[in-house]
Amino acid sequence: MQQTDVLVIGGGIVGLAAAYQVARLKPATKIVVVEKEPEPARHQTGHNSGVLHSGIYYKPGSLRALNCRSGKRMMEEFCREEGIPFDICGKVIVACGDSELPGLQRIFERGQANGVACAMIDRARLKELEPHTAGIAAIHVPEAGIVNYRAVCMRLVEIVERAGGRFIPNAEVTALRSEANGVAVVSRAGEFQARYVINCTGLQSDRTTKLSGRTPAVKIVPFRGEYFELKPAAKHLCRNLIYPVPDPSFPFLGVHFTRMISGAVECGPNAVLAFAREGYRKRNVSFRDLSETLTYGGFLKLAAKHWRTGFGELWRSFSKRAFVKALQRLIPEIRGEDLETAPAGVRAMALAPDGSIVDDFVIEEHDRFINVCNAPSPAATSSLQIGLSIAERLTERL
Repeated sequence: MQQTDVLVIGGGIVGLAAAYQVARLKPATKIVVVEKEPEPARHQTGHNSGVLHSGIYYKPGSLRALNCRSGKRMMEEFCREEGIPFDICGKVIVACGDSELPGLQRIFERGQANGVACAMIDRARLKELEPHTAGIAAIHVPEAGIVNYRAVCMRLVEIVERAGGRFIPNAEVTALRSEANGVAVVSRAGEFQARYVINCTGLQSDRTTKLSGRTPAVKIVPFRGEYFELKPAAKHLCRNLIYPVPDPSFPFLGVHFTRMISGAVECGPNAVLAFAREGYRKRNVSFRDLSETLTYGGFLKLAAKHWRTGFGELWRSFSKRAFVKALQRLIPEIRGEDLETAPAGVRAMALAPDGSIVDDFVIEEHDRFINVCNAPSPAATSSLQIGLSIAERLTERL
């Protein structure tokens, strides 16, 4: 059995950031990161649009708001030091009609409370920034940016390994046993004994929490976000990032336009129930995952509340014309022939038994375990700060 001080389960950006921060704060610590896939960042991190979020949307004082603000600064500094390209390109949050102006004002007030550099702008200024938008007013957030989070993960692996740590792929964890001197971790790449275990398994976080001996307070329900990309001839329609005013009655942000660090422009997503936790395609079905979702009271309550909107999201999944119509609210010039299918992502939505969405970060600590039970967007932006918080919890014990 291999010995280590800290074992991180999950090679996405949050898990790797935690390993990096432990190595930085306690250089002599033995660290192992196990990942069930052949390489890092294969799931939520690798399907991320790459936005460096400003923190404008989040409730002031929430973990999302606090971690996003400090995490963004840390991510920018990390990328500068490591030579990872990023671009502080700015974004606009666009109101397309008078009914959306109160919502726009609420977001602006949150931004100010969170210390975000932002400004209310009129249609004339919006047209200067994004000439093809249809909005009547907007919030300009000049500090928003874009980066490649997969590239960040690869660099984090390099740094952890240079510090003496190990990244072990193809190492799905199948059992955890608490013992007198630590935790026995059984994986498909062998067994380990760790003094402490950090669970950063994203789409599988509730199941890993259960393996740790804790009953998870929430269940992860997967929602697939489907995207298109603008073809090269249509990229001029979006200069940077164009977002709608979110519908407060619906738990998703709504379709938007995102210029990526590669130069591609993503359009979307919709939000449909995935039939597998890693169901990136419509044909991906896991009867275990689907059965867990459809028999969970929290999901049934959510579905009963939002079934009309959910049906619209599902319709857009099968109708490109409907998807285009949603995009045209922001950019009326968009046509179906301007779009090509892009890879989808899957969001790990944490649902409480009463059907409420747990929309803040949830990190629970017990015995020798730290379970990251919920890390919704902006987890990637916030990852270095989340990792630091976890590392600081461990340094006293180590």
